[in-house]
Amino acid sequence: MNNETNIPRVVIVVPCYNEQEVLPSTVERLCGILSAIVADGEAAADSRLLLVDDGSRDNTWQLICQHHAADPRVAGIKFAANRGHQNALLAGIDTAVNQLQADAIITIDADLQDDPEAMREMVRLYAAGNEVVMGVRRSRSSDSWFKRTTAQGFYKLMKRLGVNIVYNHADYRLLSRRAAIALQGYNERNMFLRGIVAQMGFRHTTVDYDRTERLAGESKYPLGKMINFAIDGITSFSVKPVRMVFNLGFLSLIIAFLLLIYVLVAYFTHRTVSGWSSLMLSLWFIGGCVLISLGIIGEYIAKIYLETKQRPRYHIDETLL
Repeated sequence: MNNETNIPRVVIVVPCYNEQEVLPSTVERLCGILSAIVADGEAAADSRLLLVDDGSRDNTWQLICQHHAADPRVAGIKFAANRGHQNALLAGIDTAVNQLQADAIITIDADLQDDPEAMREMVRLYAAGNEVVMGVRRSRSSDSWFKRTTAQGFYKLMKRLGVNIVYNHADYRLLSRRAAIALQGYNERNMFLRGIVAQMGFRHTTVDYDRTERLAGESKYPLGKMINFAIDGITSFSVKPVRMVFNLGFLSLIIAFLLLIYVLVAYFTHRTVSGWSSLMLSLWFIGGCVLISLGIIGEYIAKIYLETKQRPRYHIDETLL
């Protein structure tokens, strides 16, 4: 922070994975907002935009290099391999704190479905003394019925499990330097950031915004990734072999349900065999419950196993700072 004027140095962190279609528009819009915040005297002139290439397979990194050459405010780091959205956010936050000496870090996805204009209010609330400012969607009217229902169910489930999580808040937030340094003290291999940030205890508030359609390209969170992310939020990690056992338990319950239908049909058509129905239904139902239980326990055992290895979350291949 500039000690003479107390104007914070703001760094906007944007994780990018195969974002070549949307990146030019994203950089233009975010640089425009950054310029406006600086012009209003709410951010230092050396504030930056930091793009984190999460091992993209398209021309994302080449575009980052071009934007960096055209505008020195645009910085970039490139992962050696794809390590996931949460790790890209962590790498951006670490770089903003340790190398760019940021006073406030704002994280936002590259598709800009989260309204970037809300950043201006985030910076004002930070200046008012808040260490964490979380962006919260006003509604999910832009989502499909399935996505809206499952997302709402996920937040409710997390609440029931005792997780302190802000409803309809994703990874659009501002962190003060102090909050970002505190976040670096969490050493889990795969962190669920929206849960951890809400539990850190620093003074925080929220900013409401309307979510819009993606500017270009395809969503990086299809149904499969959404399911995995939800399970990771509960167990803090994802282990595919153990999850296969978990899914097998659900398959057993589905078969039990189908057998129930068959038994009812057989009963009403007078084709039942004495004792067969109760035996088969009990077998499939109990088997499904046992496999689901083993899968849940296995998730936590696998998490402990992977945490003990203490492997690096990511490796940075190139930097443009």
